[in-house]
Amino acid sequence: MTSFHLRRLPHYDCINHPTFLTWRLAGTLPQSRIFSPATTSGEAFLAMDRLLDNARTGPMYLRQPDIGNMVVDAIRYRDSAAYQLHKYVVMANHVHLLVTPHEPLSKLTQSLKRFTAREGNRMLGLTGQPFWQDESYDRLVRNEGEFQRIAFYIEMNPVRAGLAATPEAFPWSSAWPMNNRPQIANLPHNAA
Repeated sequence: MTSFHLRRLPHYDCINHPTFLTWRLAGTLPQSRIFSPATTSGEAFLAMDRLLDNARTGPMYLRQPDIGNMVVDAIRYRDSAAYQLHKYVVMANHVHLLVTPHEPLSKLTQSLKRFTAREGNRMLGLTGQPFWQDESYDRLVRNEGEFQRIAFYIEMNPVRAGLAATPEAFPWSSAWPMNNRPQIANLPHNAA
């Protein structure tokens, strides 16, 4: 069953259906960005993703290895329980996931963002500040072709941003070889 709700962005929720998710750190995009009414949501997403990839200012906490690893561990920890994880990348200021959720998307993102925000702020010594932007971008994957394009887009993100020569060379991505991956940390029970 698919459900729909609207905040600033439209959100479609369909359990057991592949979904593309993106969220970013709070304060990473300028408030003044304006898109023409003729701009499609896909075009706006690509424009914002390019802004995030090329950002030289604003919070970039996720490029700190300990924070990037914590977010990757949290993503991988939830694989099989909350979702089937297909692809992911943790960039300097945003995250892309391709998952098939086993629970409502709002529950999945709330749990993942709440845990990583608490841990990230603890690691940074910050209190009372938002870590993630409130809303996430989500898109139901329409077909196998779109699934493959999104998977490629996710793993190529660090290459297009100039952070790695190949997808396999970026350590905070599903393209990073499994035998090079650190073991998942023992996360507290409330992390899931």
